[in-house]
Amino acid sequence: MLIGAVAGVAMYWLQVHAFYEPVAADAPQARMQLTLLATGQPEPILADGFEGIDADSSPLRFRGCFTTPMSLAHMTETYEIYEAAEPLIAPPWFDCFDAARIGPDIADGTALAFLSEREIYPGVDRVIAVYPDGRAFAWHQLNDSAED
Repeated sequence: MLIGAVAGVAMYWLQVHAFYEPVAADAPQARMQLTLLATGQPEPILADGFEGIDADSSPLRFRGCFTTPMSLAHMTETYEIYEAAEPLIAPPWFDCFDAARIGPDIADGTALAFLSEREIYPGVDRVIAVYPDGRAFAWHQLNDSAED
């Protein structure tokens, strides 16, 4: 039983803590951008107070939290909406990102999801959800090409 308990604790620790690293606010992956409607190309947006995590073990482990002074009215006229946004659960210790709240808020229109960058990795898009008060949350999720 002791070996089973140790193995269980080790597996939990490996899944929740081992591979994640903080993303520095000046790191390339902390550069927040959205895809322009006019060109289909991503452009940097204003982002303050970035906190993020990522892992080399999977492209889906990226999560980020920040604020933006940009208005939702301007953003919806300028940037591409992401229709199939489904935020992925973050580790419990990364408490600025609450997918269980962000997902329903996108579904009911409290927050809007935008395409940050299509194919940031093969089969993976970066998505950013923005609230009217400027809170914003970024994550990676599988796109349609990953399902083929």
